[in-house]
Amino acid sequence: MVEELVTAGVTLASVGVVYTMAAARVVKQYERGVVFRLGRLRPDVRGPGFTMVVPFVDKLRKINMQIVTMPVPAQEGITRDNVTVRVDAVVYFKVVDAADALVKVEDYRFAVSQMAQTSLRSIIGKSDLDDLLSNREKLNQGLELMIDSPSIGWGVQIDRVEIKDVSLPETMKRSMARQAEADRERRARIINADAELQASKKLAEAAEQMSEQPAALQLRLLQTVVAVAAEKNSTLVLPFPVELLRFLERAAPAAPVAPAAPVAPVAPVAPQPVQEQLPPAEPHSDPESAGSNSGQG
Repeated sequence: MVEELVTAGVTLASVGVVYTMAAARVVKQYERGVVFRLGRLRPDVRGPGFTMVVPFVDKLRKINMQIVTMPVPAQEGITRDNVTVRVDAVVYFKVVDAADALVKVEDYRFAVSQMAQTSLRSIIGKSDLDDLLSNREKLNQGLELMIDSPSIGWGVQIDRVEIKDVSLPETMKRSMARQAEADRERRARIINADAELQASKKLAEAAEQMSEQPAALQLRLLQTVVAVAAEKNSTLVLPFPVELLRFLERAAPAAPVAPAAPVAPVAPVAPQPVQEQLPPAEPHSDPESAGSNSGQG
């Protein structure tokens, strides 16, 4: 009799151990357990820790409640200003209702991924290129709202959406580079012109001050000479300002002028008659007398 009781006790204990091993489940801290009893959803969601289910009757499904990081494949589209771009993004989401995420959608990860790709293409078509490049925060908020609206019924909450990269065609990159270079050159010219304007005003004020004090011009000249003469290998050409000569002329004392000697009056000279000198008369020779003289001979 005792042996039969011991055998029965051992058998019951073995059955209990087997039942406990079959019914015992452990849910981790970042998980929640959803129980289906004969295919019907149980309303209570098992929290983290040790839990028991009915073997061969209940089925426990564990749902991860951590934030999931899902990259969105690059989507190619045409912006509102007719520019072809490729944009990729990343979505951060988490499950807030384990039962809805398991019952209301077949695969919530795949559903969120497809919704993110569709919303990203829609955002590309509604935005300009400048918005994609410079106003990403606003686009991220719009993209998050577009994905989060249908996912609320799936027990999924979108935590954050970020646009990672915007790829442009090479021709567009070159055009933007030329535009940026032209803009920088324009700003450089404006800054240079502003500097010239300010310098001209200061030079005008300096010239006005130097006109009141001519010695200041000489001091400025000496300062320039000192600055240039610091380099021994240069030839110094020193200009001599006309203002300095005028200053020296005004500063020099006037020399005394000697009185001029009286000039004696000049007596008028009477005009003398001019005798015309005639050349001496040449001796006149008679041809007849010349011929007679030659006959006599």
